[in-house]
Amino acid sequence: MSIQIKNGVYWVGAIDWDLRHFHGHTYYTKRGGTYNSYLIMDKIPTLVDAVLGNFAQEMIDRIKEITSLESIKQIIVNHVEPDHSGALPELLKLIPNAKLYGTTKCQEGLEKYYGGNWDFQIVKTRDEISTGQRTVKFLEASMIHWPDSMFSYIPQDKLLLPNDGFGQQWACNERFDNEVDQGILYEEAAKYYASILWPWSTVIKQKLDEIQNLNWEFDMIAPSHGLIWRKNPNQIIGWYRKWSQNQSEKKVVIVYETMWNSTKQMAEAIAVGLQ
Repeated sequence: MSIQIKNGVYWVGAIDWDLRHFHGHTYYTKRGGTYNSYLIMDKIPTLVDAVLGNFAQEMIDRIKEITSLESIKQIIVNHVEPDHSGALPELLKLIPNAKLYGTTKCQEGLEKYYGGNWDFQIVKTRDEISTGQRTVKFLEASMIHWPDSMFSYIPQDKLLLPNDGFGQQWACNERFDNEVDQGILYEEAAKYYASILWPWSTVIKQKLDEIQNLNWEFDMIAPSHGLIWRKNPNQIIGWYRKWSQNQSEKKVVIVYETMWNSTKQMAEAIAVGLQ
């Protein structure tokens, strides 16, 4: 079922209980994953991001719980990767007159993937569109983690929609950070950063500063994967600042192989010495 995350803003994504490998076989997701899509109900109903193509009907069914598909006039595409855009061809067969918004690279990517002759408007940093009572502002976020990526922000709701930023891969019935085990949440957020975003740490640090300079105030971060940060969104911001600066904890790993325990005893002696 759909879930209201803010007054008039709904989660209409999909849960992938069977997901075990994300981005090929480079990222093992033992807890499954989610593809988060959000519906803004306003004078001009607007969808933010879609889901993997296999889950198009799941997303469509959740939208229909709230409104008719024909009412959706705008679709914001924060990222072109198929786990975010794969459902668009099926959706746009049903609502071909919806207008799409994204970066230049996003438009190029959609055309290469799907060849759709869709009504597309390019947006850049500081551009904004209206949904009626709300505005949605944009921030280009190239290489977080693809060249086409961008963030969306709704000031009236203090809601940041950063697509692949601040996400995790975790299939569960809960949708918010304060509803789950905090240790697992940290583990999955850190694993996601290390697996997907770590190579772009310098870019991420710059983007965090840019968000601050734009004076974007938010009390909720709704990424495109995993749990929504509503209890304390500054927590994940703090983690990203630490990780993007490559701050590490003081650790030592002792690697050994032993047949008759002699090498094991040496390794244990090294550990005692370090302690």
